[in-house]
Amino acid sequence: MLSARDIAIQQLNCRGLLSSERVKNQDKQAFMDWIMANIPTKNSLQGPLQVEALAGDAGFRRYFRLNTQPSLIAVDSPPAQENNPAYVSVAMAFQAQGIRTPIIYSVDFTRGFLLLEDFGYDLLQPLLNEDSLGEYYQQAESTLLVIQQTAPQAQTFPVYDAPRLLAEMTLFGDWFLGEMLGISLDRDEISFLDTVFNVLIESALSQPQVVVHRDYHSRNLMLLPDKSLGVIDFQDAVLGPVTYDLVSLLKDCYVRWPAEHMRERAIAFKTQSPHCDASDQQFLRWFDLMGMQRHIKVMGIFARLALRDGKRSYLEDLPLVIRYSLEAAKAYPETAKFYDWFLQRVEPVLSAQAWYSDWQMAGEQPFVQDGVT
Repeated sequence: MLSARDIAIQQLNCRGLLSSERVKNQDKQAFMDWIMANIPTKNSLQGPLQVEALAGDAGFRRYFRLNTQPSLIAVDSPPAQENNPAYVSVAMAFQAQGIRTPIIYSVDFTRGFLLLEDFGYDLLQPLLNEDSLGEYYQQAESTLLVIQQTAPQAQTFPVYDAPRLLAEMTLFGDWFLGEMLGISLDRDEISFLDTVFNVLIESALSQPQVVVHRDYHSRNLMLLPDKSLGVIDFQDAVLGPVTYDLVSLLKDCYVRWPAEHMRERAIAFKTQSPHCDASDQQFLRWFDLMGMQRHIKVMGIFARLALRDGKRSYLEDLPLVIRYSLEAAKAYPETAKFYDWFLQRVEPVLSAQAWYSDWQMAGEQPFVQDGVT
């Protein structure tokens, strides 16, 4: 008779989830043995252990729901690619601040195994509509205000400095322009982009600096059974600009709401923040240029995820990311030339991309503001 561990391994094999080069047969057994040995006594297991594969994120982590009562999440998070100590440190810092992140029941840093509280099934994104938007975004903004009051311990939250901000934006040239579109930049174009990037970096560093989740949006927030919000995917948190998480939420890469309404929410957030006494105009400039930095970075990341990691579903969200970037660029004289350059140099090449053609066929116009050419 097969053991509970062997049954669970067979389930994983059938789904093709433990068949990578990293996870050989002995690793499968080690993973299942570790799960069985670390299930808390309060999470009872009736019968053989069963595992349910969950959708992953943009990283290399893989998630499995266990049939314990209450259920648990087992995570295979390869230490060569993922910073598991940072995940644990940030989780502890956030929990000390009263932020709901999954309880960590057990962790093996050497092998990259974690056993976590199960937050359930309710990601915020599918729950958003015109009727629920105000309530849920108010909850998300209130949670963000708490995050920004977290003590910025240097050993937990590295500084989001100029080299880091610049390195992120170089992904745009390397992966989006070069690898995906086959665009080779000349010396003048490189110099031009460096000038634009410096504007964005200076804007980011001139803002009040607070603890930043760094990927705070509707796919990383969950509605818990008590109707509070849980926060996930926070391991890359840093000390950075006050508008970074806000623009991640209000200019979400995966969903778009009326731009003017989001700007009104941004100003309302500013009035509640103890970290910012800037004028509305200054705050919105920070907000827009921070979004431009983030979305330029995301263009590179989504291209890399598609080309290097085979996660091509991210291409479907690229037109919206481009639209956000160009709207922000067009709005300010320091960045308006990026808008013109992109339309002349990059947009003609996009028509060969299936994800862009699909967007066009759907009748969308990713390069104009709402109702304004």
